[in-house]
Amino acid sequence: MSDPKDRLFRHLALLRLIPREPRSLSTAELLQRLRAEQFDLDLRTLQRDLTGRLGLDFPLLCDESQRPYRWSFPKDTPQFDLPALDTPTALAFALAESHLAKLLPPSVLNLLAPHFELAQRQLQGLQHNTLAYWAKHVRAVPNGKALQPAPIEDAVWSDVAAALLEARQLDIVYQSRSKGDQKTLRIHPAGIVSRHSVSYLLGTVAGYNDVRQFALHRIHQATCLEEAAHVQADFEIDHYLQGGGFNSAGPVAHHTLIADVAPSIAWLLKETPLSAEQTLTPLPGSDWQRLHAQVPDDQETFWWVFGLGESIHLHQPVSWTQAIAEKLSKMTALYTPDYARQEAQ
Repeated sequence: MSDPKDRLFRHLALLRLIPREPRSLSTAELLQRLRAEQFDLDLRTLQRDLTGRLGLDFPLLCDESQRPYRWSFPKDTPQFDLPALDTPTALAFALAESHLAKLLPPSVLNLLAPHFELAQRQLQGLQHNTLAYWAKHVRAVPNGKALQPAPIEDAVWSDVAAALLEARQLDIVYQSRSKGDQKTLRIHPAGIVSRHSVSYLLGTVAGYNDVRQFALHRIHQATCLEEAAHVQADFEIDHYLQGGGFNSAGPVAHHTLIADVAPSIAWLLKETPLSAEQTLTPLPGSDWQRLHAQVPDDQETFWWVFGLGESIHLHQPVSWTQAIAEKLSKMTALYTPDYARQEAQ
């Protein structure tokens, strides 16, 4: 039996699909479009919808001179402000809401809030629509341990977003992680980057030309000013990121990584390669494989390799093998009996 809410949303979708004359759609075309929105109905059900309640309550025109019949509204029918989204749009809004929360400026989020709420209500109200089922059973999870997002004060986020959106200067009180003190800075915003659990404001400090990064959760106060911001004319955020903006002080070089990897890592890298230029070769007399790959010389790749622990034996680059050996030596010292006794006292 059809659920009343499913029937209501189907009727709203149907009214949205029917065009004003001289355009028209056949019963078969309407059925195809409703099924594309994952409404489960047959031709007889659609015919009952059109000739029954909808035909009585709305000025539907039916061209019976053609088979199948064609449907339209009179050309002077006002546009309906229907309280429903099409189901694919509702699904997109529902899945995108959490991802967009810290990527869109608050002014835009406030405008979209009714659509997010409507999308959630609509999907929750549908009982027999496969797209509603999809929203309940599909999730994205991070690769590896995800830290809790660093909290950002709403007032700070609002002024930072406004300054970037309107290309205006920004005064901030910033907590330096390295020095521990707070500084008042005049910033010319250039961009915002969300990385894992932390979001960063990119910008230049008044009196300087280099683009710097400011973690949003370390901004304790922010005031969007009336003065126009001045950013490097040639600044382009994608070039900044590709040039090592977050992984090194300058452009990122590439080098050849050579390592022996355990079977589980070899399998992982066959399915999800470390780079476009990668080869895996079986090692004689072993179930391990020799890995060759062109990788960026950055901290993110280094820590990924280091995190593989005993599942990888790195040969090149030599600078990385030396860094790993040094870190392992320090880690070993932390777990020696003498050090443990000293810490326990």
